[in-house]
Amino acid sequence: MTRSDDLAWGAPVFAGARVPVETLFDYLRSGKALDEFLRQFPTVCREQAVAVIEMAKARTMAEAVEASS
Repeated sequence: MTRSDDLAWGAPVFAGARVPVETLFDYLRSGKALDEFLRQFPTVCREQAVAVIEMAKARTMAEAVEASS
């Protein structure tokens, strides 16, 4: 993942692909499969997309708060 003010208005993009990372989450949120995203954006490799999902998972787990009783 990279970020540059010259690309995608400074939003994080997949390295070498110029595809905003947010687009992946938009696809998943709308119920589309990862494979559909990869077909639509062939410059993003599966490893990159999975790495972003794993980063989001790790951050979610790290920031989760304990439920109150």
